[in-house]
Amino acid sequence: GQQVMAMWSLVQVFVLLSLICVSSCRGSMLARSFRIDYDNDRFLRDGEPFRYVSGSFHYFRVPRGYWKDRLMKMRAAGLNAVQTYVAWNVHEEEQGKFNFAGNADLEEFLRLSMDVGLLVILRAGPYICAEWESGGFPGWLSKDPTIKLRSSDQRYLSAVHAYMDQLLPRVKPLLYENGGPVIMVQVENEYGSFPACDKKYLTYLEDLFRQHLGSNVALFTTDGAGVGYLKCGTLDSLYSTVDFGPGGNVQSAFKAMRQYQPHGPLVNSEYYTGWLDHWGSGHAHVSDDAVTKTLDEILQANASVNMYMFEGGTNFGFMNGANDGGEETKPQPTSYDYDAPLSEAGDPRSKLTAIRNVISKYYTVNMPVPPALPKFAYGTVKFSEAVYILDALKQLTPGGPVYSDYPLTMEELGQNYGFVLYRGVTHEDALPADALPADEQVVELSYLHDRATVLLHRENIVTVQGMIAKTVSFDVYFGHKTLDFLVENTGRINYGARIGDRKGIVGNVTYEMHAMTNWSMWSIPLKNVSSLPFSPLTSPTVEIPKFFRGKFQVPSNMTSPQDTFLRLDGWNKVCHSFCNCCDLQVHMQIYSTSGHLSAVHVCQQRTHLLEAEHLHCKLVIDVMCSKSECDG
Repeated sequence: GQQVMAMWSLVQVFVLLSLICVSSCRGSMLARSFRIDYDNDRFLRDGEPFRYVSGSFHYFRVPRGYWKDRLMKMRAAGLNAVQTYVAWNVHEEEQGKFNFAGNADLEEFLRLSMDVGLLVILRAGPYICAEWESGGFPGWLSKDPTIKLRSSDQRYLSAVHAYMDQLLPRVKPLLYENGGPVIMVQVENEYGSFPACDKKYLTYLEDLFRQHLGSNVALFTTDGAGVGYLKCGTLDSLYSTVDFGPGGNVQSAFKAMRQYQPHGPLVNSEYYTGWLDHWGSGHAHVSDDAVTKTLDEILQANASVNMYMFEGGTNFGFMNGANDGGEETKPQPTSYDYDAPLSEAGDPRSKLTAIRNVISKYYTVNMPVPPALPKFAYGTVKFSEAVYILDALKQLTPGGPVYSDYPLTMEELGQNYGFVLYRGVTHEDALPADALPADEQVVELSYLHDRATVLLHRENIVTVQGMIAKTVSFDVYFGHKTLDFLVENTGRINYGARIGDRKGIVGNVTYEMHAMTNWSMWSIPLKNVSSLPFSPLTSPTVEIPKFFRGKFQVPSNMTSPQDTFLRLDGWNKVCHSFCNCCDLQVHMQIYSTSGHLSAVHVCQQRTHLLEAEHLHCKLVIDVMCSKSECDG
């Protein structure tokens, strides 16, 4: 009997310990929470008052090998969170083919953020703006011009649903309540700035997000700090935040927020540390003093804040966006430096130190800021090989040309980015009977998107900047002529009513008011130039557009290639730069004498440049870097 009693006691002890363990584990899970305390106008993290001081850093704008370096610098600056957009066109460049690997590995970025001690505010789209190609929308969404983006159009919603079915299940395990770093998720983006004002669309997105992420996740919206923006950009069931920059009236901005969000914490989701650039314009600059003064006022108001941008990075490839300039688009350059606290190359600027000093007034900041990564001057590259673009069409377009009576858009050709070469022939029978051989005849292009180099029998005769809603024209001489139009997509509009613009020759081409027909079109996405038929370059007098190839030497004792910059003095419109062995992840920045900034991800020993318009220089570039040149 004593043995039975002893055994029973052991069972009771075991059950009691098990219950204690279960209770403790459950309590631990319940303790990990993030919610909005509407009664006391604050966030609660694990039941304790919390506010975030965050910075924007877009994983798709920086090579994966540098993510941790940038995140550690942000943490050392005193931030406790990082904010990132999710770019749909990065993850579904081709419809139905999803990519979440390599530089598109969002889950790894979120885990790295948590590893360095940063929480995450995730701006999941589907639209993001971000001065990114088409505001994050994939190019294929523009194929049908009748689809109404950012609306309840079922064709659009079907594409959104398919994408979110892939994205959001990857996010759910990384929500804060599930042990991850994601504390808030944004629905859409600045929808109040878009004319549709479709509340059914916002409700659809909210339901879709909650279906995948659960009912506890903090979903929010962001709009300009004005009643006119907040009116169409908000839902009562989503937490409303605002954005504004240095020099703004902090109290007035938050007063506008309070009209649509009467209770809960004050939040500036985009506090601008700099500003965007446009091609042909100077580099934007916002002073350290202006940024820190208003930041201090925001923190004094006990508001949460995200600084946009903290690290700008690079619009790799053709992924820069463009603004609607009225008659023509205003593309952003490849560089998205943004005059941010961390330069495009990830180097700390004085602005970072100034921001860190302000944050130190409110929180203990004692982690040293990691130094800038080393740079190296590799010397001069002499271009010894070249190939004229018309002599490389077989390699650039392996499938050959597409034939059509009238020009097809880039999207109709199944292409998202890059160039299209359109070839047409003028006919003398289109001319009036009294036309003279020496007369100049007018060729007109309607709705050219965006920029065309026009070749007449292989001669570069004119460069035409396209118009959104107008016709451009130029003269050619009398006769039976072959005309080639090398049309570049310089970036789809990322903001405003005209997002989703199509690229290429969108209208017709006329010769003396007669539509030209029987077109040949070569898609040139420029994804790979390794097979181009280069030949030795013997003369600096060259046909343009042309690809140039040259080599530079990485020292044999350099164990890991270092970042550098390219100088292109005398080059005019370098549309693209390529290199071999790009897995080495060396970051280089391109400067051209026209004042355009461009940046590329390059590597050792060989580089290729495509010059689209004119050359006024020797065929050399400098692969070099000094402190002043490297700091954006």
